[in-house]
Amino acid sequence: MKLTENILIVGTQVIILFVLIAVGFGCAKAKLLSDGAVKSIIDFLLYIVTPCVIVHSYQRDFDPAMLKGLGITFAASLLSHAATIVIAHLFIHDKDKRRENVLRFGAVFSNCGYMSLPLQNALLGADGVFYGATYIAVFNIVMWTYGVFLMDGGVRSISLKKAFINPGIIGTAAGLLVFVLSLRLPQVISEPIGYLAALNTPLPMIVIGYHLASARFNIKGAGTYAAMFVRLIISPLIMLGGLYLCGIRGTILVACVIAASAPCAAATTMFAEKFGGDTTLSAACVSITTLLSVITMPLIVALATVI
Repeated sequence: MKLTENILIVGTQVIILFVLIAVGFGCAKAKLLSDGAVKSIIDFLLYIVTPCVIVHSYQRDFDPAMLKGLGITFAASLLSHAATIVIAHLFIHDKDKRRENVLRFGAVFSNCGYMSLPLQNALLGADGVFYGATYIAVFNIVMWTYGVFLMDGGVRSISLKKAFINPGIIGTAAGLLVFVLSLRLPQVISEPIGYLAALNTPLPMIVIGYHLASARFNIKGAGTYAAMFVRLIISPLIMLGGLYLCGIRGTILVACVIAASAPCAAATTMFAEKFGGDTTLSAACVSITTLLSVITMPLIVALATVI
C-alpha cells in the first residue's frame, strides 16, 4: 500500500510540474517572455524567494529533540552532498566544459523543495517537512558555494565574503534564529514571506519551459547518462546507506532519503542561465529526470520506510 501511495503522490507532483513547464513553453512560443525577463526572474528567485522558503519552513516552536534531529539532518545532508560531489567529479566527464559543469551540478543537486516536501508531509507530517527544510538549507549553502564555483567554471574565485554572505546562508541563519527563539513573525511579515516562498514552485518550472521551447534534446554521451544515474540512484542510496550504518532510523532517515532521491534541481537551469552554462542540456536533464523519478523515487523511499 505504501508503495502505491508513494507512486500516486510522486506521480501527481510530476504532472503538476509538467503543467507548469508547459506554461513556460507556451509563453516562449507566444513571445510573452524574453531572455532579459527570464534572467530577471532567475535573480528574483535566487536572491528573494530562496531565503523566504527556509524562513517560512522554520516558523515553529522550539523543541530540543527537534534541534538534535536538525543537527543530524544537517550533518547527513552535508556529507551526502560532499560524497556526491566526489562521485560526480570522478565519473561525469564531457569534452565540452559547459556541458560537464551542468551535468555535475545536476547530479549533485536535487529538486528537494517541490518534489520532496509534499511526499515528506504525506508520509511523515510536520516533522518530515521540518527535516526537509533542513536539507533545503544545506542544499542552498552548498549551491551558493560549490555550485557557484562549478557553474562559473572557476573563472572567478569565490571570496570568503561571497561564501558566507549569500541568500542560502542568510536564509538559513534567519530560519534557525526564528526556530531557536520560537519567534512568531507578525502577520504583515509572515504572510508576505509565505507568498514569496510559494513562488519557489511555479517560477522555476516556467523558466525551464521557456528554455525547452528552443531546446533540442541532445542527451548523448556517457556523462549525461552517468549524471542522471548518480542523481536518481547513487545519491539517495548514499544517504540511505550512510544513515543506516550510523544507526539513524525513522523520520530523519526517511525525510533525508526523500530529499536525496528527487530529480535534478530546477536551479540547474537557473544557474546555467546565470553563469553562461548549457541551458538546453540543463532543461532536458531536469525534465527527463523528473519524469523518471516517478519510478525511482517511490521505490527508494519505500525501501527507506521498511528497513
